Formats: sequence, structure tokens, C-alpha cells
Amino acid sequence: MRKRTLGRSDLEISEIGLGCMSLGTDKNKALSILDEAIELGINYLDTADLYDFGRNEEIVGEAIQNRRHDIILATKAGNRWNNEKDGWYWDASKAYIKEAVKNSLARLKTDYIDLYQLHGGTMEDNIEETIEAFEDLKQEGVIRYYGISSIRPNVIKEYVKKSNIISVMMQFSLLDRRPEEWLPLLEEHGISAVARGPVAKGLLTEKPLDQAGGRVKQHGYLTYSFEELADTKRAISGVAPDLSMTELSLQYLLSQPAVASVITGASSQEQLKENCLAAKARRLSGQEIKALQFHTKRDVYEAHRS
Repeated sequence: MRKRTLGRSDLEISEIGLGCMSLGTDKNKALSILDEAIELGINYLDTADLYDFGRNEEIVGEAIQNRRHDIILATKAGNRWNNEKDGWYWDASKAYIKEAVKNSLARLKTDYIDLYQLHGGTMEDNIEETIEAFEDLKQEGVIRYYGISSIRPNVIKEYVKKSNIISVMMQFSLLDRRPEEWLPLLEEHGISAVARGPVAKGLLTEKPLDQAGGRVKQHGYLTYSFEELADTKRAISGVAPDLSMTELSLQYLLSQPAVASVITGASSQEQLKENCLAAKARRLSGQEIKALQFHTKRDVYEAHRS
């Protein structure tokens, strides 16, 4: 598995990372997927304290206990479950982040986190205080680096300007090219993009479009109608006929200089292997990249721009 440097850090992460949210709570199954991921060369695991009320972090912690130093471990904070555990609310305060990291460390069975991410962010936050919390944790050696997981342009710009983030995680795929507007800014400041949702809920895989869920059939995906999805998928599959749709989708993201890693979910070992093979596929040519861009929409984020 090829690796890339994450932002201005010394973290070398695999081009494919494992998004642990999809592992579920069946511990044996989850551990087998995690073991397979590491065996296939994935060293970048991304979880969050929100997933399964922290159970996800516990399972990840168990999986890496005897090989912690081989793993780049990322988790997130900022969402607090309410007392009934039937919903959560946003809290980016310094006090909460410092409380949350202690709980994550305990669940992950480690004394440091390689990449600690703010799991969202709003302009209503006291951003300076939030940054101070992350900087304190760095000084304490509890985290090595920090980043944000956000698609809000105004939040991204504030953190680029005021903080030492090394990464921004954004939903990014051939069907959701909105992050491309912001990639040059990140690249200019030595900040990496981490792409999540690379196959657009399975729409950019070999799975036939007629197997899509009822909501997609009725409403489409983002600004694509269902009919447009069919036409677009047909067009982009013809750009590089020797590549599978999954290979094409992942290689497009990896062709972006600002992208350090593509986070894929995996609910089975088969799906995991397919994603890792796609990362090893040939690189796209400049002409193929332009063709893919021609056949897809370059939308922008309409909200949270100022």
C-alpha cells in the first residue's frame, strides 16, 4: 500500500484509510476486518467517540493493542450524547474536548492519539478556545496532531487562518466535487484533505444502479436526478474501460495533490479487499482526469460561506 505524508506532519498514512464507523458492534467480525485491513497495508484507522456510544473506539483499541506503533490512529470529538442516548448535541468547548480525549484514550487503550479531529464545527463556536484546547493537548503529548472534519467553507477558512491543523476531512467523490473549490487553499497552507464517502453510498461501484435505494430512485443524489446518475455513470465508466468503477472513483480522488488518503468503510473483508485493490490500480492520465471532470458536475457549497 502506497503512503503519503499527512499535511506538514511526519505522519505517513496509507492512501486508503479504514473508516471504522461501518464495523458494527459484532466484536469478532469487526476484529477480523481490522486485522485484514492491517494485513493489506492499511495503517490509517479513523474512528470517533460518537460511533456506537464509544464501543467503536473500544474495538479499535483492542485490535491495535499489540501493534500500536504501526498504526496512525485518528479519532474525533465534539458531539455529546444526551443522557437518554437517543441524540447528541454539539460542544466544542475547551473543557469538553479535554474531557472527551481522556475517555477516548481509555477506550482506545493508548496514551496518545496521532490525529485528533474536531467532529464538525460552527462559526458560533469560540474557535480560539477550541484551538487552545487542541494546542494544549499537543503540548501535553496526548495528541500528536489535530485536524477538523467539516464541509463548511467558513469554518475551514477560520481554522486554516488561525490554527495548526494538518488535515480537513470532507465528503468527496466524483458525484460530490464541492471540496475541489477549497483544495488549492489547503495545499497552499500545507494542509491535507482526507476524502470520505468516495463511492457516494455505493453509486460509484460495480453495483447496478437499479439496486439503489428507493430514496435515490425518487430524489437522486445531491444535485443529480436518478436519470442523470444513470447517464453520468455510463459516461464516466467509458473514460477508462480497463478500470472498474471503484478503481476509477478512488484513483480520481488520489489524483488530487491535496488528498493524502481516501477513507473507505468496510462491512466485510471482501469489500475491504476490493478497496485496497482499487488503490493499487494504475494512475489516471491528465486526459482521463479532464474527461471525468467534463462528465460530472463541479458544484460548490451554497451555505456557510461567510
